[in-house]
Amino acid sequence: MERTAERAGGFLHQHQKYLGEFVYGGIDGSITTFAVVAGAVGAGLDTSIILILGFANLLADGFSMSVGAYLSAKSEQDNFLKHQKQEYEEVRNRPHEGREEVRAIYRQKGFSGKLLEQVVDVITAQPERWVDTMMKEELEMMEANRSPWTIGLVTYLAFILMGLIPLLLYVYDFLRPFPGDLFTWTCIGTGVAFVGVGWLKTYVTETSTWKGIIETLILGVLAAGVAYYVGFFLERLIT
Repeated sequence: MERTAERAGGFLHQHQKYLGEFVYGGIDGSITTFAVVAGAVGAGLDTSIILILGFANLLADGFSMSVGAYLSAKSEQDNFLKHQKQEYEEVRNRPHEGREEVRAIYRQKGFSGKLLEQVVDVITAQPERWVDTMMKEELEMMEANRSPWTIGLVTYLAFILMGLIPLLLYVYDFLRPFPGDLFTWTCIGTGVAFVGVGWLKTYVTETSTWKGIIETLILGVLAAGVAYYVGFFLERLIT
């Protein structure tokens, strides 16, 4: 068990760059799709209608979320490149002002006299180092080493993968009758998914494993409960 946990931890560490997108895409996918299923069950809808509503939500909402994640990352990247370009222009056209800015930054850090001038000379000797220093120290901006396209793709795949879980038994039931209570077993399967994605979330938030799992379970149960009773009462109110 310990060796398995170590291997899992090592795998997650290697792929941690996009783990946050996978976790939050998976949480949103599982919770929203489960809520749609719960609402439809509460309204007493047939399996075919549940599948239509579930897959429509799964594909459309997942796409919307992934586009939002892509645009957010792309905007952040474009903003960084815009300011980086401005810093390069300052280095080329107004080097004296740029040196004064570097000097002021390191003077605030406690450097003075000959040591301060040596630091300024070393930093401004190379334009790349100079601009990198100004981006980090003056603008407090770090270059993102993640692709916006990959962020959007990972978000979408996680949404689809986790969001499919509440629909799997209904797909099975559509093809051949399911021998047990569909919604009960769907709740169990989705609960297991909540536990898994809640556990993954703790690697992103660096919080207690039990806290991450319990939070995700509570959010999923609340969302499904609200949707179920809304469907239940609306169906009776309308019909």
